[in-house]
Amino acid sequence: MTRTVDATVDTAQELAAFLRTRRERLDPRELGLPPRRRARRTPGLRREEVAELAGVSIDYIVRLEQARGLRPSADVVEALARALRLAPDERAYLFDLAERRPRQADKLATAAAPPLARLVEDLSPLPVMLMNHRYDILAWNTEMAGLLTDFGALPPARRNSMWLCLMHPEIREFYVDRERVVREGIAHLRAAWAAHPKDRALIDLIAEFTAHDEDFARLWAERDVKAQGRGLKAMRHPDLGEITVRFEVLTPLQDPDQRLVIYRAGDEESQAAMDRLSAR
Repeated sequence: MTRTVDATVDTAQELAAFLRTRRERLDPRELGLPPRRRARRTPGLRREEVAELAGVSIDYIVRLEQARGLRPSADVVEALARALRLAPDERAYLFDLAERRPRQADKLATAAAPPLARLVEDLSPLPVMLMNHRYDILAWNTEMAGLLTDFGALPPARRNSMWLCLMHPEIREFYVDRERVVREGIAHLRAAWAAHPKDRALIDLIAEFTAHDEDFARLWAERDVKAQGRGLKAMRHPDLGEITVRFEVLTPLQDPDQRLVIYRAGDEESQAAMDRLSAR
């Protein structure tokens, strides 16, 4: 069955779904709530418990979860974030959905800022690429192309890190823990989707992924928004064998829609393999 994403972000519906999923994942015992005589029919907190923790009425929570057009104030959003024990990324996502986080002018990057393009080259021999919020690859150095793929040989519309991971016949099997890589990518895309609700290119990209990749559709529905700015990835390189890289994602102050992605070797064997790659 073909799955689709709405043409625009229905923030009321998404806010309702996000609040429900975050309420249902909480364990009342961990929050020190008193036991109830009546058995729980659903997991997590009851609506009245969230209302009590957030200092709002039960009816208010009901209307929010039924997407009945409420737009909570910044104070209420903050109270809900505390009540639901949201992580920082989830809190930011909730503020975006409620349209209560101050937005910068939507200066969406479609080309690399020249100083950043030069920095990508200057950081050699480390593999580096520059992406925007959609995961479009705007610039890369020789080492990153040697590690992943020849980006220059791809049509511009396919120079997208998430598309490569999901759709490219070789890179689909490139990551040892592919589900974790896809999950982390989806978390970033969902946060970007809420922050840029009118970005047609991003909406179309998510619709394509949802329709053609079952793993993406399944993980997208989990509404995870915890972005990973650093970590480890194990890769199966066709020439180097299995290697581990340590990645770091940096956001320039002058160009907040662009992100530098820097790879370093994760262990001595991987360092030796990457040294061989650089020496070519």
